[in-house]
Amino acid sequence: MLRYGPTRDLVLGLEVVLPDGRIFNGLRALRKDNTGYALKQLFIGAEGTLGIITAAVLKLFAPPRSSALALLKLQGVEQALEIMQHLRGAVGDRLGSLEIMSRSQIEAIAESVPHVAIPFELTTPWYLIVELTDTLAGVDLDEPLGTVLADAMEAGLAEDVIPASNLAQAKAIWAVRHSVSEGNKRSGYVVSHDSVVPLERQAAFVNNVEARIKAAVPHANVVMHGHIGDGNIHVVALIDRARCQDPAATAALVAEINAIVDDETAAQGGAISAEHGIGVTNRGRLARVADPLDIELMRDIKRLLDPEGLMNPGKIFGAGAA
Repeated sequence: MLRYGPTRDLVLGLEVVLPDGRIFNGLRALRKDNTGYALKQLFIGAEGTLGIITAAVLKLFAPPRSSALALLKLQGVEQALEIMQHLRGAVGDRLGSLEIMSRSQIEAIAESVPHVAIPFELTTPWYLIVELTDTLAGVDLDEPLGTVLADAMEAGLAEDVIPASNLAQAKAIWAVRHSVSEGNKRSGYVVSHDSVVPLERQAAFVNNVEARIKAAVPHANVVMHGHIGDGNIHVVALIDRARCQDPAATAALVAEINAIVDDETAAQGGAISAEHGIGVTNRGRLARVADPLDIELMRDIKRLLDPEGLMNPGKIFGAGAA
């Protein structure tokens, strides 16, 4: 959820078994610790290449007990970003979730996941789910949400607002968002991306990358969804499986689409993985777009902690990398 931030920000301490068998005991439940290097951060996102995490201390929050949700119909990502600014100014950290989907993404769900009903008409290019939450029970969040969204409508930022007046309606809207993976897998061969770009460049990113993919691969169906408040937009190209029978040709097509998305991500000052990591499939992409110094420093750390290349070999850098 937008309100709590990524997992990396919620880890207070770690216990890690190092490649040589030593145990790094960093299980300190400290909210503030400025005593030198933040060693725990070395192991978060390292995908097991520096050690095996065996325990963690996490920052926890009280569960929400009040909520309000609405779906907005938008003409563009620009409007979503403006609405987010208004919401943050009006409700602060009560802004729990902000999720965006393209019309093409919802159409893919509607066509391939029949058990998920689309509880609204598809009349605009983009759809934004806004949810406010509070840890106090009985708090009226409908009123502040309605006020901000009414102002957004009056300012021309939203074409329509569909409030969820009860829990069933809220679940129906969330069911659409939670069906994106299933819908995409059923719709064709999936070429998926996990890009993150600065908030102010998200609109340029989605517009540019969609135009470039459609120009290069006209038969691709470009769909998008993501955690827009965090700058994380998933660009997905859906390809007819009949066009993906030849492994070599399919690999070339995937590489072409990846290069477009990665180049545009880098041009907008972003990164190619916000959530899912590098692993094996993305290591070539990382080597292609990352700053060479970033790669060199990561390799230096890897060689220092794991000179024999024992831990999760082949991940991030490639086979034999240490």
